[in-house]
Amino acid sequence: MGRGSYTAADWNKLKNSRNIASAKNEKEIFKSQRCDQRFDPKFIRVREARDSEDHPESLPIIIGLDVTASMGYLAEKVAKEALNETMMKLYSTSAVKDPTLMFAAYGDASDESPLQVTQFESDIRIAEQLLDLWLENGGRGMVTPNMLWYFAAKHTSLDNFEKRKKKGFIFTIGDEADCRNDSEKDALMYHYNRVFGEDIKMDVDEMLAAAEEKFEIFHIFLNDHHQKAKYLVKLLPGHTMAIRPDEIDAIPELIISTMQMTNGMQLEKAVNQWPELKQPILKKALSDLKIKGKKGLIF
Repeated sequence: MGRGSYTAADWNKLKNSRNIASAKNEKEIFKSQRCDQRFDPKFIRVREARDSEDHPESLPIIIGLDVTASMGYLAEKVAKEALNETMMKLYSTSAVKDPTLMFAAYGDASDESPLQVTQFESDIRIAEQLLDLWLENGGRGMVTPNMLWYFAAKHTSLDNFEKRKKKGFIFTIGDEADCRNDSEKDALMYHYNRVFGEDIKMDVDEMLAAAEEKFEIFHIFLNDHHQKAKYLVKLLPGHTMAIRPDEIDAIPELIISTMQMTNGMQLEKAVNQWPELKQPILKKALSDLKIKGKKGLIF
């Protein structure tokens, strides 16, 4: 997958057809009442990100949204604004070559559908599939972005990796996630097997290591206290950032800047390319990164 190109005209047409601009909350945007089998990992053997005539060097980018009850505003904000802004800025700035996006919704391990994944696409189908995801709004404490890591490791086929030995990107966005909770290990393993329909033997660290063979993995905390987090900061040292919920507007620039810095851009240049009002937010968040770019360690 990954043919075609994303356009503002296509977005405006979709936004109007689904009354997104006038929607008062996420329930008026995301109308699905159950997980669609198209997005259920149990029914998906593989998601493909392939090179095409339109995108000869496809770069797979996965954006995972925490859709537990406390994060409902995140999906609404992404659907109304951040998705379109991210895509338009990706194309207008040429920040990365030939982006192809997959969206994922992840929740609590005990939810009916803790993980949903779209196809990799490069055109308006990105938004169409995002809007068809089910916002279960569950969550009792075992939020599991690692299910997405496992899917990315074991159920994706990527020309970028297989042909060019290059990594894609995974960005998860949400709260803290206690996916390394040893006291709940047996329960978590049960849910992993239930969700994927597989006999999974990997623990969280192994899932992460397998995904990191194909992807650079980052987490964006929607609070400014992520240094107090117990799990994801330790799992992803130097690969976590934090913004406040009222700073969600900066997510597109944050994602793009992170990819640019991974490819060697220095912090100041990454920050200064954006509007002045957003620069303090971006500098604070990006300063938390310690990533290995092409020119060495970037702080």
